[in-house]
Amino acid sequence: MSLSLLALIAFVPIAMVLVLMVGFRWPATKAMPLSWLVCAVIGAGFWKMPAGLIAASTLSGFGSAINVLIIVFGAILILYTLRESGAMETISYGFTTISPDRRVQTIIIAFLFGAFIEGAAGFGTPAAIAAPLLLGLGFPALAAVCVCLMFNSIPVTFGAVGTPIWFGLKNLQANVEQAAGSGVPTFDAFLQNVGEYAALIHGVMAILLPLFAICFLTRFFGKNKSWREGLGAWKFAVFAGLCYATPYLITAFAFGSEFPSLVGGLIGMALAVTGAKKKLFLPEEVWDFEDRSAWEKNWVGEIQPGSNDLKPQMSQLTAWMPYILIAALLVLTRLSFLPFKGWVTSWVISFSHILGYESVNFTMKPLYLPGVVPFMLVAVITIFIHKIPGNKVAVAWKDSIVKMKNPAIALFFAVAMVDILKQSAHGMAGYSSMPLTMAEFVAGVTGSVWPLVASYVGALGAFITGSCTVSNLLFANFQYGVASTIGASHEIIVALQAVGAAMGNMICVHNVVAASATVGLVGMEGTIIRRTLVPCLLYGLVAGTLGMVFIYILFPGTF
Repeated sequence: MSLSLLALIAFVPIAMVLVLMVGFRWPATKAMPLSWLVCAVIGAGFWKMPAGLIAASTLSGFGSAINVLIIVFGAILILYTLRESGAMETISYGFTTISPDRRVQTIIIAFLFGAFIEGAAGFGTPAAIAAPLLLGLGFPALAAVCVCLMFNSIPVTFGAVGTPIWFGLKNLQANVEQAAGSGVPTFDAFLQNVGEYAALIHGVMAILLPLFAICFLTRFFGKNKSWREGLGAWKFAVFAGLCYATPYLITAFAFGSEFPSLVGGLIGMALAVTGAKKKLFLPEEVWDFEDRSAWEKNWVGEIQPGSNDLKPQMSQLTAWMPYILIAALLVLTRLSFLPFKGWVTSWVISFSHILGYESVNFTMKPLYLPGVVPFMLVAVITIFIHKIPGNKVAVAWKDSIVKMKNPAIALFFAVAMVDILKQSAHGMAGYSSMPLTMAEFVAGVTGSVWPLVASYVGALGAFITGSCTVSNLLFANFQYGVASTIGASHEIIVALQAVGAAMGNMICVHNVVAASATVGLVGMEGTIIRRTLVPCLLYGLVAGTLGMVFIYILFPGTF
């Protein structure tokens, strides 16, 4: 069978997700099970996957989904615990005292605070934490989710203490070491170079994306539907971008891939908040949403936005203490030179060779999941810090459990479909896996202009897997091979893969479902993806252009 036809067939399950969710506006709870079924049929019929392999892949996917659901549950539990204690209202009040301008709040919370959380935890937690904060401030749920997903891109390549780089690109080690004699750097040096190129691309976007996001906010959720109103805060947007990008880039070049997002978010947030309090670069006119009675119906989910008449229920330090503990525990449990990482990773639940298939395995480290440590742990500690009555604690836990139903259905089948896609390489037909087949066809069509589209392959991987790390695991070898074929820099092409896998988080079903659940939006996944698809495509255009510039300037005569 021809490569083009195989690629078209392999694309069918992904196309179904897009058509059903974006075109027909089906909720993920309906679209994902049907797409999983179609993927299984294609795997069996064309890739000749045995029924046992499809079943094993599905079970492995269900297990991986539990990992994600634990994180989602922990994030929701923190939200409801803080809601019941009054801390969320206090935090919301604190942000209004920094600036009542919604554009400024968006940049500080969705961008800078979200970047810090991504750098420490990863796994889509920034949107799941920042969106509820915006909701508590009185943002429409749909607006909160969209802007948080947009910003869950710049820090993702270095998220979860650099996991997408040092773990996601681990399969390239053999390629790099084989080429070491011809002047190619060592594998550690290779990863360092990839991280630096990726940081430069993201650094440019750290200046551009905040401005785009606030213009998006005023255009789609403002009374006047105006892009111009977003431009009114351009000075603060650029200032905040520089506050983040400067320590982000310095850390990437000086210390490697583990802490750029963590350090950039922390220092950037401190600088931007200080600047906002001193009224540096703030817009002259305060921008706000119009009266809630004029909002469109689909802007609001099951959880009502916070009241505009906010009152502090405790001190800001007490209210923020759970998040301070979350940040501290994340850092302490992810630094390899401290003993705490060994403690939380010591308990491993592992199933190897599921149903007898050597390639299908599942591993869970329950205590290492952010949903357990720190989210659930901090939720329990908060009971005592905030002195929450037992009946309110019960309400928080009950509401959190109830909210898990729809995300669970969607995630189980989404991740199961991903595992079938990955395991299709082990079918009896002898074809490459479905994702690699699609990528090979696209590479053959694009040729020497591959750098312009390389990031979109990374985004495709993130869309279908829900993970920057997994996207890199899937496509890094392919990207490295394409770089060899067209004579381009391996480091730049792989960096574009890593950047694309990060920007794909804006639209991946996992993140959309998880973030939507935390603000009570049900069945709106298609609408959200339609809104975030445009910035994702523009992000890739900028990344590809920069990639081409790097290649032509640093490696003249490449093509």
